[in-house]
Amino acid sequence: MNQPQPLQARYNPRDLTDEELVERARVELFHVTRAYEELMRRYQRTLFNVCARYLNNERDADDVCQEVMLKVLYGLKNFEGKSKFKTWLYSITYNECITQYRKDRRKRRLADALALEPLDEVSDEHAPKAEGQGGLDRWLVHVNPIDREILVLRFVAELEFQEIADIMHMGLSATKMRYKRALDRLRDNLAPEDAAD
Repeated sequence: MNQPQPLQARYNPRDLTDEELVERARVELFHVTRAYEELMRRYQRTLFNVCARYLNNERDADDVCQEVMLKVLYGLKNFEGKSKFKTWLYSITYNECITQYRKDRRKRRLADALALEPLDEVSDEHAPKAEGQGGLDRWLVHVNPIDREILVLRFVAELEFQEIADIMHMGLSATKMRYKRALDRLRDNLAPEDAAD
């Protein structure tokens, strides 16, 4: 007796919501990757931008993006949907960026201890950006890593404050306060420079 073609082979991934794609991916993986690929296509550019701005290094950002995509691929089967897919994705991204940042910091400390120049291209987070690089990147060098991540998740990933608080394991009011203080600090540090433009 002829069996009908499986349902998962008869849909256009671009027509589905994130939640529908997650459900499809949970059923289909690892035999069919259409739903997973569409999820990654939707978030790939923003994911890279978040990593690049947090790490201040495109090479490391690319490596972290690949690691995040693998973690999503293998983690989708266990994703329970207690938060939005987008929030879960950026939570993984945040954790991977923190891990990479700590590795880079250890490398710099080792190089300093040995009185050597750092061998990789990780730039000093406090050094001013080269002339001509404007926008958010120019501002982000003036804030600490936690505040930088809050600003990146807010402006680049366009997450709500509650989503940022969940990702960073902080209270909502603490997240808003850090966000406001980071913006105030940026305004204070950059007001004279911007006024001269």
